[in-house]
Amino acid sequence: MKLLIINGPNMNMLGVREPDIYGKTTYAELCDTISAYCKDLGVEAEFFQSNGEGEIITRIHQSYYDNTDGIVINPAAYTHYSYAIFDALKTVSIPAVEVHISDITKREDFRRNSVITPACVARIAGEGINGYMYSIYILVHKTYKNK
Repeated sequence: MKLLIINGPNMNMLGVREPDIYGKTTYAELCDTISAYCKDLGVEAEFFQSNGEGEIITRIHQSYYDNTDGIVINPAAYTHYSYAIFDALKTVSIPAVEVHISDITKREDFRRNSVITPACVARIAGEGINGYMYSIYILVHKTYKNK
């Protein structure tokens, strides 16, 4: 099984950015933790982080041609308004799980809504970096129609 782990804007600044909300784990440490978890499951994980919406959309499109089996996506701030990322996820029809380190439903009003969720098979929020492992678990252990 091949998974694509996508992280949106400012996720490269984990450990620096608001550690009281996002924790002290760096982006590199997050990727290492996910890699170890995937290795234990026999899953191939590829990581992609971008601060640009268009780059994220292009990578989602490419995942269709790469025979990606599932996507874990933390769209970060794009969660709240990027219908273009929503459309890209719907276009490729690859099962996706939306993940957020913080609980977006308990944050500022503008952060409480996700336009991405309806394009995903599940959303995990407020579980810290463990949310990524829960997301991977869902994709590995559930059966979804792919492509």
